[in-house]
Amino acid sequence: MDHAHGHGDGHHHHHHSVDIKQVNRAFVIGIALNFLFVVIEVIAGLSIHSLSLLSDAGHNLGDVASLSMSLIALRLMKVKANDKYTYGYKKTTILVALLNAAILLVSIGAIGYEAVHKLFSPEPLPGKTISIVAAIGIAINTITALLFFRNKDSDLNVRSAFIHLLSDAIVSAGLVVGGIVIFYTRLFWIDALLSLVIAAVILLSTWRLLKDSLRLSLDGVPENIDMTKVKENISKINGIKNFHHIHVWALSTTENALTGHIVVTKETDMGTIENIKHKAKHALEHLNINHATLEVEMENTPCDEPDC
Repeated sequence: MDHAHGHGDGHHHHHHSVDIKQVNRAFVIGIALNFLFVVIEVIAGLSIHSLSLLSDAGHNLGDVASLSMSLIALRLMKVKANDKYTYGYKKTTILVALLNAAILLVSIGAIGYEAVHKLFSPEPLPGKTISIVAAIGIAINTITALLFFRNKDSDLNVRSAFIHLLSDAIVSAGLVVGGIVIFYTRLFWIDALLSLVIAAVILLSTWRLLKDSLRLSLDGVPENIDMTKVKENISKINGIKNFHHIHVWALSTTENALTGHIVVTKETDMGTIENIKHKAKHALEHLNINHATLEVEMENTPCDEPDC
């Protein structure tokens, strides 16, 4: 495969490139802290029979699982390509993002179901304990969410981790408010109402993640690629008469690939063709496409593609 290469001018172009080391560390810290919080919630939830704490613990355990999957996917991304997997395992990052979106949707359904059930049969709860445990949750989730903040726009998995943790912090904030309200008013149904509001908040943030990861799974054009710009920039290069039969897809949540046909005049010699290809790949790297395979056609060659 004719891969795009580093430029002779000595600098590479990576838009929103991910700091893998920092992201790796963020995932490890996030997994450890969240698992610790799940243990705290389960112990507290069982001792005071609080359904909201236990369902939140379940939700947080789902987060620990999805953070772990994202970390594994990031590690798999580094595995070298082989004869069976010529792209390596880069695509696992996309599949994990899709799976994480699905897990979030399931947890939203579970929260919603429990909340509706509790609205009709509220149970007396110690509001103070709920507030204290949930406040620990706000601290843990906010700290871990901030670890992902810097890289959240560069990778779907990092964004899904950020959304997971931020929505958890919001859930915990809701539980704190609920606990305080219950403590002073004894309105136990507040617990259930808050759960429904929380579910709606998570749904909004999950929807985009689901849409993006589904598009990449179906080899759709990634969100950070403007096809019109790609066509315009390549067609502008001196010596290129036409650029067609273009396919753009995501290799992973951070790398994109392109295949396309370049049309040149019959008189163009091999040296000029190589130069044109080099310029085209250089231009594509500026447009977030790291791997390009370009086929060269001579002008007036019969072509049955609709976009010739």
